Amino acid sequence: MPPVRVLIVDDSVVVRKLLSEAVASCPQLQLAGTASSGAIALARIPQLNPDVITLDIEMPGLNGIETLVEIRRLYPKLPVIMFSTLSERGAAITLEALSLGASDYLTKPTNSASLADAMQQVRCELIEKILSLSRLQTAAMPAPRLAAVARTRTCAQPIEVLAIGTSTGGPSALAEVIPRLPGDFPVPVLIVQHMPPLFTRLLADRLNSQSQLEVQEAEDGRRLEAGQVWIARGDCHLTVTRKGAGAAISLNQEPPENSCRPAVDVLFRSVARVYGARALGVVMTGMGSDGARGAAYIREAGGEVLAQDEASSVVWGMPGAVVHAGVADKVCALAEISGEIIRRVAAGRVLAGSAAAMKS
Repeated sequence: MPPVRVLIVDDSVVVRKLLSEAVASCPQLQLAGTASSGAIALARIPQLNPDVITLDIEMPGLNGIETLVEIRRLYPKLPVIMFSTLSERGAAITLEALSLGASDYLTKPTNSASLADAMQQVRCELIEKILSLSRLQTAAMPAPRLAAVARTRTCAQPIEVLAIGTSTGGPSALAEVIPRLPGDFPVPVLIVQHMPPLFTRLLADRLNSQSQLEVQEAEDGRRLEAGQVWIARGDCHLTVTRKGAGAAISLNQEPPENSCRPAVDVLFRSVARVYGARALGVVMTGMGSDGARGAAYIREAGGEVLAQDEASSVVWGMPGAVVHAGVADKVCALAEISGEIIRRVAAGRVLAGSAAAMKS
């Protein structure tokens, strides 16, 4: 199989060199070319025919956002990885880029003692992201061993919590799901989105402005109430603990799992322990397999699990791992997920009400 061709777009000579060397270090990748501006990049795309583009956000002339809009207009399916700074402005613009169709993002190295350290940091993250978005990732995906296991909820226990895990493509997927939940949604919502600090707060603010529900970055010790949406803080695991008759948020910085902190597996495991059969887990687009083991815990406790389908996922790594493990109750297109969540939460309440009426 031919190598994945990468076009690097950045106005910094140093960054272009850094990214070019990172690409050259992987035999599965090939440097298609570089461009020092958005205008040059747009002119070179039809000449170089890249499979993936890395795109700087801050550039003179045609900036990264403007360039992205043109790329999406001309090449709707071409994967684009934004290269941004780990700052409030950089995070805000990155989230805007993701909402406009960027496939993923990478933050520029900070606090690196040397160019070698920066190179290693970029190499590890960039290569994984490029391969996950390229045709290599799709070609290497084996056929699922097990299809989703269809189950009809027969227990008289209503769903009392919704836990969602996502990564690459997650901000846009969440923007499709969370704003469609009604203002009287009867259970709390807990979300793990793989993102660094600062990004998660801005993501919560962005979703809050679009939703009927109140969306916030998770706060340690806060009691869970119906209709609240909590997003895990960057660099902190999000878990739930028992608190009287209810439950509360608990944050920690225990070691990463699946190279992630926050990790979906950590959240799902705690949700299964506290809520048991009253939990609904949802795994959406993202690279890797974080969430698959946690989804199994939810299923073993009697809860339910939904997974996003391959066609609507930016990367079908995480939901695909759930399906491969045979622990998805249903596989849904992104546009169907909010409706399926609402239906399952409502159905559990109907069953519980019917069971209570029969006893009285």
